[in-house]
Formats: sequence, C-alpha cells, structure tokens
Amino acid sequence: MPVTIDLPNAAGPGVRYAYKASLIGSAHQFELTDGGLSWRIGGKSGAWPYADIAAIRLSYRPVSMQSRRFRADIENADGGRLAVLSTSWQTAALMAPQDQDYRAFIMQLHARMQQAGSNAALVGGLGPRVYAAAIAFLTLVAVAISGLLVRALATGEWAGGLFLVGFAALFGWQIGGFVGRNRPRTYTFDHLPEALLP
Repeated sequence: MPVTIDLPNAAGPGVRYAYKASLIGSAHQFELTDGGLSWRIGGKSGAWPYADIAAIRLSYRPVSMQSRRFRADIENADGGRLAVLSTSWQTAALMAPQDQDYRAFIMQLHARMQQAGSNAALVGGLGPRVYAAAIAFLTLVAVAISGLLVRALATGEWAGGLFLVGFAALFGWQIGGFVGRNRPRTYTFDHLPEALLP
C-alpha cells in the first residue's frame, strides 16, 4: 500500500535527521532547508539543491542487530552519494530504531523535491540483476531442501526431516521477507512504497 505525502505541510522550517553508522565515527547529520538538502558527515559537509538530486533508492536492509532497518541512497547530479539509515548505534550491543524520525525525514525530502520540480529517478528495492540472483539462490536452496527432505522421509530419518522443515520455515520467513520487500520497482513523489518505510 503506497504512502501519500501531504504537500501543504512540506514547506516551513528545516527538518533534521541524524544517525550513527558505527560506534566509533561521528553522527551523520542531515537537514532539509529551503535551499536544499544540507549534510554533515565527519569532517565533510555540503548542500544539494533539491532539483540537483538525481536519484533516490529506498530499500529494506536488516542486520543481525536490528531486523527492521531501512535505507535511502541519495545521489546528486555530480555523482555524489549519501546513505540515510533508519537505525543508529547506541552501545556495542544496541542498534536503536529511529522509525518515526526516519519516515518523516524521507517523506519531507520527497515532498520538497516535488515542489522544486525534481526529475529524479525514484526506485525501490534491489537492482534487477541482484534481485534475479537472489531469486535464483532461493530456488536452488528450495530444491536442495526438498531433495534432502524426500530422502530423509524415504529412509525414515524423522528427526532429520523435522529439522529440515524447521530450517525451511525459518529461512523462508527471514529471507523471503527480505526478497519480498526489496522487489525492484519505481514509484512517484506522492506515492512512496509502504514496504520500504518503517
């Protein structure tokens, strides 16, 4: 189900978002100003006018420490790239979600780009080649597990068969969700893909 942006609320004061990509490094800081997307990462900083942003790719990128992690890759016309993540490192054992702040920032970024008349490419999920490779891998794993399950049942190895069924269910739940959310797609400024936002 797509997300609709309420454009009248898009203007106004700057919208800020920050996250820590690692425990050691400094925070990645972003602000949506009247002039464009302002950013500061470590010792580098810059500002990109909204009309100069060439592409945005939204994706779902879970990691072992955080199963609900989303990512936006932003590219400008000069080839510069920024990554915005929906989680932030807090301690060595805690990666905290920032779902509401991330969602608000991404929606406002799209709204302001639309108001600036941007012609950016808006894509979601994995690239078509990577997605095709993931589907092929899932198919191979499914065939292998099916073959092992048939053999286990034919030889009376009930414990082995039960283990394979459990493994297949867990694998399908985790990997299937990742592949399903990251289906390649294009979207528009006023209809963001719900599956790729927290």
